[in-house]
Amino acid sequence: MRCLEDRRLVERLRRGHVPLTVCPLSNVRLRVFDRIEDHNIGLLLEAALCVSVHSDDPAYFGAYVNDNYRAVRDAQGLGRSEILRLARNSFVGSFLDDTEKRRCLADLEASAANAG
Repeated sequence: MRCLEDRRLVERLRRGHVPLTVCPLSNVRLRVFDRIEDHNIGLLLEAALCVSVHSDDPAYFGAYVNDNYRAVRDAQGLGRSEILRLARNSFVGSFLDDTEKRRCLADLEASAANAG
């Protein structure tokens, strides 16, 4: 998350489509950010980085991935397009083979279209 402090690093991450996995609620619990409203996930998205939302040891931190999505949505005012972008990035940055990535992305798009 501190990558935003280095313009050249941000460009390298963007150009290389390097996935950045972020666990917002554990970041707050670990005091990386004081509040979820202070998290820089919105800035990472604005920088066109391949950032995705994850959970970090849900039993310990008390939050599953859906809790992390809701927290950043509500605290950061992220809209549907940003949430979908985070979800897409999670598949793009995964270790799935290309065929499986395409299938998962197609399923995501179909679900999003059906949800209105």
